[in-house]
Amino acid sequence: MKNQWLFFLKGIVTVRTSGRGSERFLNTLTRAGVSIWNVKAHGSQVLTFQMKLDDLPTLRQYARSADCKFEFVGRKGLPFMKKRMLRNSGFLLGAIAFLVVVILLSNMVWGIEIKGANPATEYKMEKELEKIGVKKGKLQFFIDTPEGIQRYLTENVNEITWVGVELKGTTYHLQVVEKNEPKKTEILSPQHLVAKKKGTIIGMFIEEGEAKAKINDFVKPGQLLVSGLIGNDERKKIVPAKGEVLAETWYKANVAYPLEKKSKVYTGDQKVKNILELGSLKIPFWGFGNIGFDHYVKEEDKRQVKFLKWELPIAVTKNIYREAEEMTQVYTEKEAIVEAKKLARSKIKKQLDEDATIKGENVLHQTIENGKVKLSIHFQIIENIAEEQPIIQGDKE
Repeated sequence: MKNQWLFFLKGIVTVRTSGRGSERFLNTLTRAGVSIWNVKAHGSQVLTFQMKLDDLPTLRQYARSADCKFEFVGRKGLPFMKKRMLRNSGFLLGAIAFLVVVILLSNMVWGIEIKGANPATEYKMEKELEKIGVKKGKLQFFIDTPEGIQRYLTENVNEITWVGVELKGTTYHLQVVEKNEPKKTEILSPQHLVAKKKGTIIGMFIEEGEAKAKINDFVKPGQLLVSGLIGNDERKKIVPAKGEVLAETWYKANVAYPLEKKSKVYTGDQKVKNILELGSLKIPFWGFGNIGFDHYVKEEDKRQVKFLKWELPIAVTKNIYREAEEMTQVYTEKEAIVEAKKLARSKIKKQLDEDATIKGENVLHQTIENGKVKLSIHFQIIENIAEEQPIIQGDKE
């Protein structure tokens, strides 16, 4: 029957009748509107058939006056499945509870390993981690992302320069670089110091080797500054030349800065929505309703649910919508020039070593085109221009 699956939801019973009036009994049920199917004969006086569970009262009503006996030989459908589940509910609840416990344990923090820090710094980091909830036994869903933990520790632990945070399974691994680390003794091979770029020498600090250039000399790339060969012509000694040669060098930067600059500013209001993802199915369970902001920036934090070491196709996603207002800042020509110069300095500093300094700057060209101030700036830099050049056996000055 086409609607048999609907009958399955309500329950189906298989009935066996025996006696001379079996066929008349079936005809009586049919005339009474009872749906009967899969009728089979087993001998001359025995029949089996299937019917809906809902029609049992009608069956019993007509069975009292029937010239046959009946019995139930089969049951199937949702009502009977529910009864079997209730009978085995203890086992079912135990299995569910076991899975829930294993999933919870698989998504807890069971270890925090800190490498590269001395005991005092490690203790301080552990205390800071506890403040933000990173501790053993805490569910990972309620802990900040590794990037957020890294940012927090860098800002709040003064003893560290950098920390890397990685979550592997149920353990957080932290690799630390501390400030003021003792410098390792540098073992140098025999070498000269040569100029790595052109410039005018303004200072020399030689630790080892023989100076081959002097202050106010203009040098070119590759020119010998400090020799690793010392002594006279009769007795030469090869040493690793070491020191600094400060020179005035020159750089050019071309920058443009808009007279009108659009930017987004957070108002402080935010909306949080939590979603349970089951494969491709997304089920919101916290933070219903519209976002309510015309302009916002969305941040997504997705945590995959794990079962032991495997990731399940289940995830908890936290979406944060931060309200932002678009602002247009208008600059005068003078203000735009000041900002353009700052941008040029920042651009130049990225090309320099940390100990290099800007001595001076000079605007070579200035225009306003397409709503932007365009500058061409010449910079005077003081930096160490010495670089190592290995001494190959057989080299001579």
